Amino acid sequence: MKRTVAAAIATAALLLSGCSASQIVNTGGDTKCSDFKTQDEKKQDSEVSKMLKDKSGAEPNNLEVSATRTSALLYCQTVGTPDSKISDAPHG
Repeated sequence: MKRTVAAAIATAALLLSGCSASQIVNTGGDTKCSDFKTQDEKKQDSEVSKMLKDKSGAEPNNLEVSATRTSALLYCQTVGTPDSKISDAPHG
């Protein structure tokens, strides 16, 4: 119950502040290209790592994270729209 209330408060704060969700929490594969392109490399790696772990259930290695981050960034800078999710990018 406490987590639900905390999540509701955090969501309300996001809406009122005008921040995107991925600026506050790690949204993984749901991260939008518009947010991903503005994040630093460490935050991008964190988002990609969560996305890969959610997909496979295992911690990804550094090479997998780096390659997938590069793929997602290239996707977002070319064919992806600002609202595209990084999980839409082609990756292994």
